[in-house]
Amino acid sequence: MPDIELLPYTPADQSELARLANNKKIWDNLRDYFPHPYTEQDAANYIERTQKEQPQVTFGIRYGGALCGGIGLIPGTDIYRKGAELGYWVGEPFWGKGIACAAVALITDYAFTQLGFVRVHAGVLAHNPASMRVLEKNGYVLEGIFKNAAFKNEVLEDEHRFARLV
Repeated sequence: MPDIELLPYTPADQSELARLANNKKIWDNLRDYFPHPYTEQDAANYIERTQKEQPQVTFGIRYGGALCGGIGLIPGTDIYRKGAELGYWVGEPFWGKGIACAAVALITDYAFTQLGFVRVHAGVLAHNPASMRVLEKNGYVLEGIFKNAAFKNEVLEDEHRFARLV
């Protein structure tokens, strides 16, 4: 397993976060509320917002101490309060090193052991088999394919929904 840590973002991460996140190849696999282009101000706003989380559910991924991406949970509400949605990305210079796999393992353990969730799920757009493999390697199971569920880059696309139970 690579030398991975999940740590809350700090203001010192602003420039590197903006540099790594300002990449259309990353944006192509994330929700549209993740900005593109991604500016220094976007990074500052995001860091400020995540520093207020109680409990902490958003983390920078660090590889050998260097910021290389982000990962987080969106806790469910109401009758879904025992579950969370997982989202993550790794900066392009760090692709192919097993970082996403290690980060997903760490946050999944955190979700179950520290936050008390019993279910974590993630949606992956059909064009992103690498992310599907990351989830499968971490014991996530494909629960279904939601046909034409996402509209990204002016294209309707299937969403593959994966989940793991405690």
